[in-house]
Amino acid sequence: MNILVVDDEKNIAYAIAQILEEQKWQVTMAYDGQEGLDLALSGYYDVAILDIMLPVMNGFEIVQKMRANKIETPTLLLSALDEIPDKVKGLNVGADDYMTKPFSAAELVARINALTRRKGEVIVHELKYDDLSLQLDTCELYCASQHIHLGYKEFEIMKHLMSHPEMITSKDDLIVSVW
Repeated sequence: MNILVVDDEKNIAYAIAQILEEQKWQVTMAYDGQEGLDLALSGYYDVAILDIMLPVMNGFEIVQKMRANKIETPTLLLSALDEIPDKVKGLNVGADDYMTKPFSAAELVARINALTRRKGEVIVHELKYDDLSLQLDTCELYCASQHIHLGYKEFEIMKHLMSHPEMITSKDDLIVSVW
């Protein structure tokens, strides 16, 4: 699982990353709101964990911009702001969950697992783009009446490209996604 952590307090960001990496999850960290938004808009992450009080752009704004750009990545606001109006605002702008600092590592992991379970409600067996069809259960690529069975890396590359058909994908994005 790929998780984005956006927190300007580097010690907290590193502590969160350590907790997540113990679960064998991949973690990308950002330390200000603009950098966090730029990464979140890639649509690459399975979960985004955002602090609210960030330089450049706050966590509320990041969530709003993600949702305005049709990025549905499950988002957890993790903040020292513990007042009910802050929690309500966070959930109303589009966050999926809200936790306050200090937090329990076990609860953080449980909440991430819950967020990803919700995301997985719809099971997709096929990706389509134009006249291409990629069968996710058999690793076969169909084009018109022809089809080929893809190797693992070929399949992962096609899956990445077809999951983001309107985006330009860089070599670095493919390397991160596939390798």
